[in-house]
Amino acid sequence: MNAPRASRFVGVGKPRGIRVSFEFFPPKTAEMETSLWEAISRLAPLAPNFVSVTYGAGGSTRERTHATVKRILAETMLTPAAHLTCVAATRAEIDAVIGAYAAAGVRHIVALRGDPPGGAGERYAPQPGGYRNAADLVAGIKRLVAIKNLADIEVSVSAYPEKHPDSPSVAADIDMLKAKVDAGASRAITQFFFENDLYFRYLDRVRGAGIAVPVVPGILPVQNFKTAKAFAARCGASVPAWLAERFDGLDDDAATRKLIAAAVAAEQVLDLVDHGVTDFHFYTMNRADLVYAICHLLGLRPVKKPDTGVADGRGALPFAVAEPVGARRLGR
Repeated sequence: MNAPRASRFVGVGKPRGIRVSFEFFPPKTAEMETSLWEAISRLAPLAPNFVSVTYGAGGSTRERTHATVKRILAETMLTPAAHLTCVAATRAEIDAVIGAYAAAGVRHIVALRGDPPGGAGERYAPQPGGYRNAADLVAGIKRLVAIKNLADIEVSVSAYPEKHPDSPSVAADIDMLKAKVDAGASRAITQFFFENDLYFRYLDRVRGAGIAVPVVPGILPVQNFKTAKAFAARCGASVPAWLAERFDGLDDDAATRKLIAAAVAAEQVLDLVDHGVTDFHFYTMNRADLVYAICHLLGLRPVKKPDTGVADGRGALPFAVAEPVGARRLGR
C-alpha cells in the first residue's frame, strides 16, 4: 500500500507547516499601481513569511522600488524584502541605498548581481568602483551592518536549477552560490522551473557541496503562456513540450486558459509538498487570483484578527512550525 500523500494533509486545523513568500514588481503607471495594491491586499491575509519587491538599477525604476517598499512598511504589517543589484552603481551609491533601507526599517534584502543595462545578450561587466557580483554584495551588506552598527539585515540570494545563463556550468553556478552563503546569505530562492526533477537534482548537488541554507523553490504560475515562454527564454529556464501542449489552441479562450493554468500550478506545488518541500516563493506578476488559489490548495487560509474573526490583511504573524525552515527532500 502506498504511503499517504503529504499534500492531502495540509488543510485547515493543522499546525501551519507551509510557508510562502510573494514577489511583486514596482508599478510604472497609475493603473499598474492600482493593480499592484489590489494584489497585495488580496494576498496579505495569507500571512506570507515576506514579500519581495524587484529592483531596477538607476533612475526612476530604482525610486519606484524604494517607494513601494516604504509604502508596504508604512501601510501594512507585511515584512518587505527589498531587491538590490550591483548594476550601474558604485559601492558608495549602493551602500547609501542599503543605509536608506535600514533607516526606513527594512530588515531583509534580496542581493543579486543584476542584468546588464542593455538586457539579455549583452555581456555583463562590473561597474567600475562597484560590487563585482552578488557574493561581493552580500559581504558588503554584512560589512555595513557591522561597521555602522545597523540592525541586522537578513540576506536572501538567487539559485538556478538550470544554471544562470552566464555561468559556464552548473558546478560553477553552485560554487557562486556557496560564495554567497559563505559571505552571509541565509536563504536561496530559485529561478522558476516547470519540471520538479530539475529542482530535486539541483538540491542534491547543492547539499553535496556542503550548502545547508534553505533552497526555496520559485514558482511562476502561468498567467499567460506566451509571456511565460518569452520570460523563460530570457532567464535560461526550459519550457517542456508537455506544458506548451496543454495551452495549445487556447489563444482565444481565456476562461479555459485560466483553468489549465490553475491545474498546472496545482500539480507542480502539490508534487513538491509530497516530496517534502515546505517553503514556496511565488512570482506573482502583480496578479493575485491564481496565486491565492494555489495557496488555498496548500492549506493556507486568511489569518483572523484576534477576537474579531475578521481576516487581517496587515501581514505576517508567527507560524506554528514543526519542522526546519526550508525545502527538504523525502524519498525522491
